[in-house]
Amino acid sequence: MNTNHRSFRIARLTAAMLAASCAAACETVCREPGITATPAAPSATVADLRPAADKARAVIDLPRFERTPAEAKASTDSAIAEADRRLDLIASQHLPGATFDSTFAALDEAVYGVVTAANRLGVIKESSLDPAMRAACTEQVQRMSEWGVGVQYREDVYRACRAFADAHDAGKRPALTGEPLKLMRDTMRDYRRSGLALAPEVRSNVENLQKTLARLSTEFSTNITESQVPVLFSPEELQGVPGDFLASLKEENGKRVVLANVTPQYMTVMQNARPEETRRRLEAARFSIAVEKNARVLDQMLATRDAIASALGYASWADYQIEPRMAKTAARATSFLRDMREGLQPKFASEVAELTALKRADEGPQAELKIWDWRYYQNQQAKAKFDIDAEALRVYFPLERCLTGMFDIYQRIFGLRFTQLANPDPWAPGVTLYAVEDAASGEPMGLFYLDLFPREGKYNHFAQFDLIGARRLADGRTRRPVAALLCNFSAPTQGKPSLLTHQEVTTLFHEFGHAMHTILTRAGFARLAGTAVEQGFVEAPAQMLEHWGWDPDVLVSFAADYRDPSKKIPREVLQKMEAARLAGAGLYYRRQVALSLADLNLHAAPASPGQAKDGAAIFNAAFADIFLAPPPGTSMAAGWGHLAGYDAGYYGYAWAEAIAADMATAFKNSPDRFFSRDVGKRLRAEVYAVGGSRDADESVRKFLGRESSLKPFFERVGIK
Repeated sequence: MNTNHRSFRIARLTAAMLAASCAAACETVCREPGITATPAAPSATVADLRPAADKARAVIDLPRFERTPAEAKASTDSAIAEADRRLDLIASQHLPGATFDSTFAALDEAVYGVVTAANRLGVIKESSLDPAMRAACTEQVQRMSEWGVGVQYREDVYRACRAFADAHDAGKRPALTGEPLKLMRDTMRDYRRSGLALAPEVRSNVENLQKTLARLSTEFSTNITESQVPVLFSPEELQGVPGDFLASLKEENGKRVVLANVTPQYMTVMQNARPEETRRRLEAARFSIAVEKNARVLDQMLATRDAIASALGYASWADYQIEPRMAKTAARATSFLRDMREGLQPKFASEVAELTALKRADEGPQAELKIWDWRYYQNQQAKAKFDIDAEALRVYFPLERCLTGMFDIYQRIFGLRFTQLANPDPWAPGVTLYAVEDAASGEPMGLFYLDLFPREGKYNHFAQFDLIGARRLADGRTRRPVAALLCNFSAPTQGKPSLLTHQEVTTLFHEFGHAMHTILTRAGFARLAGTAVEQGFVEAPAQMLEHWGWDPDVLVSFAADYRDPSKKIPREVLQKMEAARLAGAGLYYRRQVALSLADLNLHAAPASPGQAKDGAAIFNAAFADIFLAPPPGTSMAAGWGHLAGYDAGYYGYAWAEAIAADMATAFKNSPDRFFSRDVGKRLRAEVYAVGGSRDADESVRKFLGRESSLKPFFERVGIK
């Protein structure tokens, strides 16, 4: 997974009802002079929010986390039983009298309890200190995923929904508009995509295949989460790696243990280790995460997906997956990527040539740039050409100041107040809890947990997971969302705070944008709330916020030497960082294109019906053709979590980034630029609040006041 990020779907019950999307997280401590953010108040509790919630006709509660495998199973049993009871009521109604409320709205409500239980157990699965609890929650999440597939194939519920949809379309019911109309259309589209209009025997086969795929996807993700890939290096093999980092590593028999599966450790070594063999070994280990178990699982997933697509009448799984997304077809997504590849070619070739020259200066005139070299020589180039040392810059980015600065900016532009609350039920030491309130009205908008540092068994990137989703209740009140943000920043060491790289700072701004998208929703149906937008757009609002992490005025507002906070990060350094960013844009985006096309190639139609695919070979060939060849004998695909939940969808990052660059111009062109309350208010109203309750194209038009353009993206990466 790209360490810059990003969004990762871990489970789905019905076609869009169970999802978790990525984000990174934070904690607030010190304050800049003149900034109006409310100081943290850890003695406050959720109960203190209730009067304001009542006034706003909102409901805000904490989840109750299961503590034992037996409790996890009991929660699953209870949630499924209650959902089945509600589904039976939908199915047993008098069909000629079916209404929107008794069908589509009731279905949204019926599955909500299972979605909530699966979200909660999914977080425990990814974060618990107890291996037995992680295993138990994995089992229960799998049960609920398979149950959700079954719900999609309940013909009796489908008949009730179809009865109302047919009557509505025939003009026999009052015409729906807005959210209700979109919910009906999206639900009926997904019934069609599930094969409900097919012959019973075909439909039954598709249902069984979907359940198999749900099980395989859970197994694939779990294998990655549980994979530990230690690589031992001697002090000589770690020449160039910062001493502070080395001191944080475990030691075995005089060697340091680097975990290839922990992104900050991997990145620090790959960017700084002088010996090429060290980089080669670590890259090979990184490209082999979970390969022993997941090589088989991946091929089974691909075969199952191909079988489902064929049964449903689609040319490929990619076509099936992309249909409800912004691109609509695999051909359009592929064309977009090919255009990006061609447009990037001159810049990519130039950057490879520059880094190759640096390697030849070290290794001789015959040396060629390998995949384990580019991060190191890009870092060396930044030091030499731009006088940028990514490790040395960490002193300006202590985690607490970065979090504070980001909080203050988000509070300002979105009109919010963040308050730390007492956390009565942390799942691990140091997990904190925050409330988000509307600054003007005091209305509680939602809650989020922060889990900042890596530990064994924990999800090893940066991600947001829904715990309680937003939805409008039957009595008209609104249940406000609760999210968990799982992060893996480098932990503090003796005498030093956690210090971020600048890349992690931009990740922080990006990922917390996902949290805002979740929490600021005003959508009334759970299925359309928060980040439940078309894939291809879900990343755009968060990717846009990466621009804050590059703006000099934003960074100067909080980036300061932790040893002497009066020493702000110099603006001339920021100018050099921007030049260095542009110098590496060709490599970065070609790698994104390589990952995206490898993903689409995996999910293209097989060469002949029923032909088995070799996932590792397909992925490696595409990656080598477009970027740099993977280490021999490895399979990055086996440890790439996007293939279970974001399959045939990775192109959406580049797709969304083009939209994000355009959206950022609304701030850039405003008088207050990235501190603009007016533009922030429009972003909150036209994008975050509406969620998936209208098409993303319309939300973009409403925010920009015009159609989107690709020009800002090319300017963003230095291509005129």
